[in-house]
Amino acid sequence: MASLDLLLHPVRLRIIQAFLGDRALTTGQLAVELPDVPAGSLYRHIALLSGAGVLQVLAERQVRGSIERTYTMRQAAARLGATEAAAMSLVEHRQAFTAFVAGLLGDFDRYLASGSPDFARDGVGYSLNAMWLTDPEYSDLIRELVAVLEPRFANPPRKGRKRRIVASVFLPGPEQPPNAPNVGGAA
Repeated sequence: MASLDLLLHPVRLRIIQAFLGDRALTTGQLAVELPDVPAGSLYRHIALLSGAGVLQVLAERQVRGSIERTYTMRQAAARLGATEAAAMSLVEHRQAFTAFVAGLLGDFDRYLASGSPDFARDGVGYSLNAMWLTDPEYSDLIRELVAVLEPRFANPPRKGRKRRIVASVFLPGPEQPPNAPNVGGAA
């Protein structure tokens, strides 16, 4: 399992995201996807992720006197598990969430700068909703979402398929609706 410090670096987060969807990429392919990251920095971050077991070498081949490596990501090593998340401080959770949101903002900015963004054509959307659920109803919802999404996460890349990034955030809202009478007595 990778450490929080290793995973929260903005460039390493972008590298990890590039591998989402069971992609196999060379450093050269990563450089094309992350053109704003200097080559030396990219190699250094790949080495750190590889050394930590987040990236693994799938293949090697000789290219003009050097070795070109193709990497894949070990999903389990790129995630913090429930035990690690439970051990994190509030400050660490804030840092992790900030990195998550900053990554989304960066992705959205890159999409907007891509030349011809078309929300309808590209299936881009974002929304914020709320629902009232008991804890068991919430658990059912999560199970149902996993049942719908998990098989699609296993889709391999192929002609006609676009890689789509799915991000989710689940937060509890206030316990009591704003219009509800104050049952505690004092107004």
